[in-house]
Amino acid sequence: MESGYAERPSAVPGAIVWTKGPVRAASAARPVLPDGCMDLLWTPGRLYVAGPDTRAYAPGSGAGVRHVGVRFAPGTAPALLGIPARELRDRRVELADLHGAARARRLVERIDTAADPVAALEALAVRIAAARDAEGRGPDPLTARIVRLLDGGSTVAATAEATGLGVRRLHRRSLEVFGYGPKTLARILRLQRALALIGRGTPHATAAVSAGYADQAHLAREMRLLSGLTLSSYWASAKSDTPIPSGSSTTA
Repeated sequence: MESGYAERPSAVPGAIVWTKGPVRAASAARPVLPDGCMDLLWTPGRLYVAGPDTRAYAPGSGAGVRHVGVRFAPGTAPALLGIPARELRDRRVELADLHGAARARRLVERIDTAADPVAALEALAVRIAAARDAEGRGPDPLTARIVRLLDGGSTVAATAEATGLGVRRLHRRSLEVFGYGPKTLARILRLQRALALIGRGTPHATAAVSAGYADQAHLAREMRLLSGLTLSSYWASAKSDTPIPSGSSTTA
């Protein structure tokens, strides 16, 4: 039997806790599209980080394997993990490579043997966030404001002015916290808005305009440029996969 995908808000502000699997061997996994997020992930015997993607990521089938993740809000994970997003761009990195093998091994064993691995992984994320906040090195609220402005359709120049950063500083800051520049982030957020609408049954043409595209053809071009996929191929894979909201960084 296939247990499917589920998610809920996390105790870490702005984060989501998600679970998937185990799945049937024949189940095809939906490609994971860029979403501006980073994830802390656990599978039995493994704890790792999914960095920000700039293209579609094709996970393995994950047959028979349970995946649990904490998906952090865009721009927040670098402060919590203590590493710039640009260094993790398009990468899946073992926690041992970031925080040492001995500590990572203890954490993996703790989650592996927990009665509830989902709660154990979230508790780890909560402890990490609390420690960074106590050190005064938690996520900067200005990062969330950048996301709100760009997701609301603000231009890069307008966002730079509204935040008082200026275009060059905004670009440098974006590389550190998002893994790419503000223009790329704005395009990714717009694509996610359109896909969310389509996933709820909105016709493609209507979703394109509502999300901020000129028309459906514009959306189709951006889909290919940002993911390497066509809309039809993405949704075909979505129909064969356990339902996963686009933007969920499920990896294998």
